[in-house]
Amino acid sequence: MAGKFRFAAWMGAGVLAGALGTLQLQAFARGTVSPLPLHELQQLAAVYGLIKADYFEPVRGSKLVHDAINGMVNGLDPHSEYLDVKDYKAFRESTSGKFVGVGIEIAPRDGLIEVVSPIEGSPAARAGIEAGDLITSIDNTAVKGLSLDRAVKLMRGKPGTKVSLSLWRKSANRRFTLVITREEIHVQSVRSRMVQPGYGWVRISQFQSDTLPQFVSSIDALYKADPQLKGLVLDLRNDPGGLLESAVGVASAFLPSDAVIVSTRGQIPEANASYRNTPSDYSNTVGDNPLASLPAAVKKVPLVVLVNGGSASASEIVTGALKDYKRGVVMGEPTFGKGSVQTVLPLGPDTALKLTTARYFTPNGQSIQARGISPDYIVGPLPSGDPYAALRMREVDYANQIGTGNDASSSPAVRKALQLQQEARRALEAQIEQDPKKFPKLPAYGSAKDWQLEQALNLLQHKPVLTSPVPRILAGASAPAAAATPAASARAAASAPAPAASAAAPAH
Repeated sequence: MAGKFRFAAWMGAGVLAGALGTLQLQAFARGTVSPLPLHELQQLAAVYGLIKADYFEPVRGSKLVHDAINGMVNGLDPHSEYLDVKDYKAFRESTSGKFVGVGIEIAPRDGLIEVVSPIEGSPAARAGIEAGDLITSIDNTAVKGLSLDRAVKLMRGKPGTKVSLSLWRKSANRRFTLVITREEIHVQSVRSRMVQPGYGWVRISQFQSDTLPQFVSSIDALYKADPQLKGLVLDLRNDPGGLLESAVGVASAFLPSDAVIVSTRGQIPEANASYRNTPSDYSNTVGDNPLASLPAAVKKVPLVVLVNGGSASASEIVTGALKDYKRGVVMGEPTFGKGSVQTVLPLGPDTALKLTTARYFTPNGQSIQARGISPDYIVGPLPSGDPYAALRMREVDYANQIGTGNDASSSPAVRKALQLQQEARRALEAQIEQDPKKFPKLPAYGSAKDWQLEQALNLLQHKPVLTSPVPRILAGASAPAAAATPAASARAAASAPAPAASAAAPAH
């Protein structure tokens, strides 16, 4: 019997080898990769066969293949991943702006899950969940050690079902549990209003498929409220990115026709491209220009772009283009530094491979990867800077990030910066645990206490702007420090990136 079992396992290994060989031949025929060495293919098949034959209990072949693919992909970089049936569905939901969950944006933090922000009007917001809360368990499953994807799956479900979340609120040094009913969440990716007479504020929380029409409607509404708009604040703080064409469209609204917004470079010819201010690069409808209704004045209105360490990928594309063309003044904190392109390659009707296929470059040819974009004015979230600076994670903090293209991710300078960041993080966490009341809650974006927005309005109104210094840890790990800027007084305080939303799942 054992002999028959082993024979069956090796037959399965042979089938696996044949299937892999067939896939490899298909890829080779497309001219995308070189032939896979037979030796490596044989080793993979041998391991598959040994596990099927000798493991202490039967293991499904589909699980082994799934885990093998995950192992290959996850070892590449932080953003490549295999999307199984559930993951692929969740991915498509995240770009459409509709999903079933509790309504929070999350990010990994020291083995736990941090709430980046609750979505307005969501079950999580109504239950009282706040930005900065740490999720310690989901339905009695400890979060410690769980991947972000696994935590997402646990929080999502069918409308009307309940999920129990255990949380730790550092600011109050207390633990509590909430039972929340899942709902279909509709994410409004663009919000806007007149913040002062003559001055508008437009916030983009994520670049989704409907972001561009929402953005155009918001700009049109602001100009309808005041045709003589004196200044505009484009708020991209904690915007983790999203769809490239939406970002190209938003940047194009402010730039001249045919201006290069971003370029990409990769291994295959299709990965080497430039995206311009032309409808074909930001609209899926031939002959349609979603920006046609915008008033001509939007091309010249004084503009401030607010960013922080949670501004990543597509939001960095917009920021980089507006900065390179000197179309807007960038204010806030250095961005996250996710300068890589992920292409979703379907493997069938229900699964896909999200693979890093290129790097992003700003119109001036600068790589965003692991560097981010340094603002023209460094301004922290509070007058005293950012008390949580050392807790903020950026692209450069990932051990397997792909590097800048010039400096290896394992270079001595990067390793030293990461060591300093880890030491500062541990020290700050100890301080917060000892006396959480010393650490204030950060103001909500767009609120009356929003310090960064206040400084953006000061700049637009030609008033003094109060800036913050670049923290030593951040300066050692990122691009050159921001240019010296005028200020009535420089606040002597640490200022560093906000929560790492690039690694965050958009909302759950």
